Amino acid sequence: MSTWVEVRDAFGQAAEWFMGVVPSGTGRLEETGLGEWSVRDLVGHTSRALLTVEVYLDKPAAGAEVGSAVEYFRLVSASVGDPAAVAQRGRDAGAALGDDPAVSVQAIVHRVLDRVRAAGGDALVGTPVGGMRLVDYLPTRTFELTVHTCDLAVALGRPLDVPESAATQSLAVLGGLAVQAGVAPLLLLSATGRRQLPAGFSVL
Repeated sequence: MSTWVEVRDAFGQAAEWFMGVVPSGTGRLEETGLGEWSVRDLVGHTSRALLTVEVYLDKPAAGAEVGSAVEYFRLVSASVGDPAAVAQRGRDAGAALGDDPAVSVQAIVHRVLDRVRAAGGDALVGTPVGGMRLVDYLPTRTFELTVHTCDLAVALGRPLDVPESAATQSLAVLGGLAVQAGVAPLLLLSATGRRQLPAGFSVL
């Protein structure tokens, strides 16, 4: 189990990596980012991994009902809404970043990291699927930031230089999700070069 300092630092490194990649999208915001999202949309969607921390800290929960990042994702997957609505939220978030998304993202990162440092790991946050301690919720945001910054880096031709602590935390979440979904053996065989993953494979 990761300590609060490890969780906080992984989130911080993921956020700073995202902030560092976004300026490469200047002048390319309308290019394809991921699926139906433009680069701007993808940046907007990824920024929500930061903004939700701020929003949920502002509405603290009475108690911790969800105990881990894996449980959070399981509950979110069971209650996922209209995919079109999810896509639209990404577009809306991208538009809200204004004329200079890189500057807006920098401000968001600095503001949210300050909030996280001030809050501490035992702070209770009210997520849509139940109350959580910040130390348990934050790895879900590190995972989202890391995966979508990878998407952004690919779209912009940037190197996939994921910070070590962000990669470690994200892979731990990924492994837990694979176990929960019953696909850990397949993932292990693929990761060790023994079998290829089927098309469309995902642990989410």
